Amino acid sequence: MFAISSWLQGVLEWLRSLFFHKEMELSLIGLQNAGKSSLVNVLTTGSFHEDMIPTVGFNMRKVTKGAVTIKMWDLGGQPRFRSLWERYCRGVQAIVYVVDAADAAAVEAAARELHSLLERPSLDGIPLLVLGNKNDLPGALTTQQLIERMDLGKLSGRELAVYSISCKNSTNIDITLQWLTAHAKKS
Repeated sequence: MFAISSWLQGVLEWLRSLFFHKEMELSLIGLQNAGKSSLVNVLTTGSFHEDMIPTVGFNMRKVTKGAVTIKMWDLGGQPRFRSLWERYCRGVQAIVYVVDAADAAAVEAAARELHSLLERPSLDGIPLLVLGNKNDLPGALTTQQLIERMDLGKLSGRELAVYSISCKNSTNIDITLQWLTAHAKKS
């Protein structure tokens, strides 16, 4: 009896995946050392590594969570790669902007870069998820402080969500995934 119900469960899951599968494409951007690649690693493997190598150019990774497949463009945050951000942000279901919330100088620069990027008409209306990473470090900004320091209240014409996360401790990775999967489209 157990083998039949297990087999039946497998068939039902397969049928659901045929009819109820969703896909999402997103761009993961932010200044260098904000934790973008660490976030991708935590989302795809569930683990954090201290010795992540910075992304040069871009990487693409896919992860399936439940009935949602997320295609993530992890874009380099060094100044020479920031001109590519717009190209990879066009047509995605969401832009995920990762900020090192424990580096006050980086927060100011991150705010300038984000506002400059979002002025581009090709990105109008694309939902934005801002993640203040490294909330496990002393002096890390809270969500409210991040909203204020990055002047996120001035953004209009798009859905905006802001979370304080820690890739290292997996803090709020679950609500980040919930937000992402809620923005996927049926394939």
